[in-house]
Amino acid sequence: MINEQALSKQIEAMLVERNLRGMKDLQPELMAGYCIRGAKVLRDIKGTVLIGTGFPVANTFETDGPVGAMVLYSALEVLGATPVLVCGKSMADAFQHDYRTCVISTGLAEEGLAEAKQALAHYQPDAIISIETPGLAENGCYYNMRGEDISARVACFDHFITQASCPTLAIGDGGNEIGMGNVKGFLAKLNIIPSVTECDELIIADVSNWGVYGLLAFLSLWSKHDLLADACPETSLKYIAKLGSVDGVTGKNELTEDGLSVSEGIALISRIRTLIGY
Repeated sequence: MINEQALSKQIEAMLVERNLRGMKDLQPELMAGYCIRGAKVLRDIKGTVLIGTGFPVANTFETDGPVGAMVLYSALEVLGATPVLVCGKSMADAFQHDYRTCVISTGLAEEGLAEAKQALAHYQPDAIISIETPGLAENGCYYNMRGEDISARVACFDHFITQASCPTLAIGDGGNEIGMGNVKGFLAKLNIIPSVTECDELIIADVSNWGVYGLLAFLSLWSKHDLLADACPETSLKYIAKLGSVDGVTGKNELTEDGLSVSEGIALISRIRTLIGY
């Protein structure tokens, strides 16, 4: 008999063991068990789940975020839910042939409030999740990890989270993403301009894509379907590379996540699958 709470803590430790941007140091600020709590939100959903993603780098988007969004999208479809990717126009246009998408405007944080309210009324989502999506700083702007103002290139997803009447999840890896408002006191210690946007359940990882694997571990257990076996980050990376994605750390159009080889994510999936008995 698997002790699910202990398993969640074990997976949570695995997700931040590299401590690339201080997430292992941040972990004590969160109540242990956030992976299983987040998974419970998604467990029996048969309606719509909105998945926000897309962190701008240069004139395109980074690999971290969309990969996790695509993997989660596929898993939710298997489980009978209706996922929708929410992103800026350029990304939505690229994804629309293979995924349901909702387009949100870029560089319009204030105007985005009405846009979010309209979308929420239309979709009536059962859950909303942000994966490596920029979060508003206290001054109402968006910043990358180098402290550069990227507001003009960001599609504002914050209002989807703050205006939601359903549970909200967020995955981040550095402190400037949606959801990090949950731990803004700790983030003052890091050399970043942090996000202040909060969510119901924050999941942290060394690479945000990897946080999705923590959720899928429990969804696999409960559904008796090995959703992690279906997850293929390399295939997802190849898909978005053709669309012009770049690694957020190196800035190169390559099959890497935050400077790490895709093999690192594949190895993590294998370790988690072993933990849950697959």
